[in-house]
Amino acid sequence: MKILIVGTGGVGGYFGGRLAQAGHEVTFIARGKHREAIEKHGLDVKSINGNFSVTNISVTDKISDVPRPDLIIVSVKAWQVKDIAQQLKPVIGKETMVLPLQNGVLASDELKEFLPQQNVLSGLCRIISKIDGPGKINHLAVDPTIVFGECDNSKTDRVYALEKVFNDSGFKGRVAKDIQSDIWKKFISICVSAWLAVTRSTYGEVREQPETRKVMRDLFEEVTELAYKKGVNIEPDFVDKTMAFIDTFPPESTSSLTRDVWEGKPSELEYQNGSVVKLADEIGLDVPINRFIYYSLILMEEKAKKK
Repeated sequence: MKILIVGTGGVGGYFGGRLAQAGHEVTFIARGKHREAIEKHGLDVKSINGNFSVTNISVTDKISDVPRPDLIIVSVKAWQVKDIAQQLKPVIGKETMVLPLQNGVLASDELKEFLPQQNVLSGLCRIISKIDGPGKINHLAVDPTIVFGECDNSKTDRVYALEKVFNDSGFKGRVAKDIQSDIWKKFISICVSAWLAVTRSTYGEVREQPETRKVMRDLFEEVTELAYKKGVNIEPDFVDKTMAFIDTFPPESTSSLTRDVWEGKPSELEYQNGSVVKLADEIGLDVPINRFIYYSLILMEEKAKKK
């Protein structure tokens, strides 16, 4: 399969590396020293599931260099999706699948603003990983998984064929029964990332302190209520399951949004807690925890964008 990985960070680097290792024709989009290192030495992945390297792989900083791929995995930050969608339009073919793996609930809709609807899938991934240096990816926690499907939840031959490709490449792939439900479930769980940023704390620290743990749970309850109001199917015990899942994370772990805020970089704040606030305002739902966290970070986010 001819695959284009747009965004060779912790997500794109790991999953693209596994696909390349399995023998697929993978091209990575990367820039600067990261691109140079991959071009010269390949991609090194440190992983809790076993370290691996892939060499002699294709890397470029121009999407236009890769016409008509079979699959495009979009693994850039959520706020970059609209710009990427416009760059993808000239290279996709009739049969190209475009699979976004962004945090948040808007990526597929934003892609479809610029691309033919039949090309766009919906998806999410589960992994804690990051760039450890030029050409180096570090998978820190969580069993790597891609959950995906057609945007209308139809069960097509192409999604089942892609599921097999993923599972044959050393990570879990699963066609969702209800992809909107799965995307919202992940959305609920990741919105705590900004709370880590506000408290300048790790998952372990936030979950072990009773007061900050209560705020985390209240945050999840708010986003879950928003999902219910939006007609999304979420099981009644989902918040309990989410708390239990976070209790399994390595205590020193954080998230990409958290690290971006700490480092003064633009983050996905608008697509996480910012989206909660905006969607809640549209239906008149009160979300005070998410609003406080969003407002607490918005000035830092604006300053980061101006750098």
